[in-house]
Amino acid sequence: MKNLFLALLTLTLVYTATAQYDPKALEILDAMSKKYKSIPSFEANFAIVLTNDVEKINEEFKGKITVKGDKFRMELPEQEVINNGATVWTYLPEAKEVNIDNYDANSEDVNPSKIYELYKKNFKYLYLQDKVEGGVMCEEIDLVPEKKDAQFFKIKMFINKKSKNIQSWVMFDKGGNRYKYSITKFNPGANVDDNYFTFDPKKYPGVEVIDLR
Repeated sequence: MKNLFLALLTLTLVYTATAQYDPKALEILDAMSKKYKSIPSFEANFAIVLTNDVEKINEEFKGKITVKGDKFRMELPEQEVINNGATVWTYLPEAKEVNIDNYDANSEDVNPSKIYELYKKNFKYLYLQDKVEGGVMCEEIDLVPEKKDAQFFKIKMFINKKSKNIQSWVMFDKGGNRYKYSITKFNPGANVDDNYFTFDPKKYPGVEVIDLR
């Protein structure tokens, strides 16, 4: 009986280890990534819901992101983040301040413009089920970081089963916070100039420029 138990336990551990790099999840993620990489530039409106059951937090706000290759511009209620692939500007309208820093492509921070490539580095992945999300049939996939000290211990993705567009994703941090991003509008035909991904202080009279480079 003891030997049978050990054998079953070993099989369970082997299954768990292989499931963390689930081939079905990889197939879905690759199809999703291929879809987004084929789009020269796009715009997306999204809603973010922050919840924390222990702290009784339930907040919602909206934003917009424009992506062109490695460049992106993200507009949030209290800040605007602009990235031209080399430099990052973080503009705070209320403080009339902009912080400038170098963009680190190798940073482990989650890049909202590259969410469709997130799984390719330092993550395990597992297909869970087909599930209706936002009125659309989606494929539910969990991403778990390989490093235990990662900022988020899990990212759950819902990928439109038919179009392979990202319907939503949820990020879970170790403080009990859950950040859910839901795409409310998607425009794959956005036509934007490269200058849109730079910050020109001359257009913001009185702004304080803080160069952190």
